[in-house]
Amino acid sequence: MSDTTARSGTRLPRRLSCLYAGLALYGASSALLVRAGLGLEPWGVLHQGLSERTGISIGVVSIGVGAVVLLLWIPIRQRPGLGTVSNVFAVGIAMDGTLAVVPDVHGLPAQVPLMAAGIVLNGVATGLYISARFGPGPRDGLMTGLHRLTGRSIRLVRTAIEVAVVVTGFLLGGSLGAGTVLYALAIGPLAQFFLRVFALPAEEGGAPGGTGPAPREAILPR
Repeated sequence: MSDTTARSGTRLPRRLSCLYAGLALYGASSALLVRAGLGLEPWGVLHQGLSERTGISIGVVSIGVGAVVLLLWIPIRQRPGLGTVSNVFAVGIAMDGTLAVVPDVHGLPAQVPLMAAGIVLNGVATGLYISARFGPGPRDGLMTGLHRLTGRSIRLVRTAIEVAVVVTGFLLGGSLGAGTVLYALAIGPLAQFFLRVFALPAEEGGAPGGTGPAPREAILPR
């Protein structure tokens, strides 16, 4: 067996492991932020607000929102990858599963460490998920599609989307607080660090037929 064949035989399982471990940890990290009660990441604010209004679990709401956002890819001609479709379901399932076993905490001595753990774990999840290179999450695909369609900068498009999401979620009853601000400030550096930690060698992640961009070109999965 040639070295190339041997690498091909181990490449896909490794990438799939990174993908699904990252998605599961992303859902778990979002659940920790919910339990900390000090504010959620931008899309989490919307999911929680919709959950409060509808009585549907936040994980199921996340799945529903992801599916709706994915439908918005059609008019902007975005092409989903395995990671895109998996993101819709895996994050919400992992989130509800974690919420089922992690109780609410009370008092800042417990809330602050749980919030910090959620944010750091989110960075770990981001590094794993993007390093797999199976395509962006539905929300980030919407962002990159609008960037291409409008010609506006990624920064402007992302900011506009997330401001709209946060404001809508807050008005619906989502949790906006110190955790939201800290997440916004910390997730970029954390994601960059863990992308380096989990980056696959170029020949593993950059094989012909890959479905996602290289980590340095990818956007956060949520």
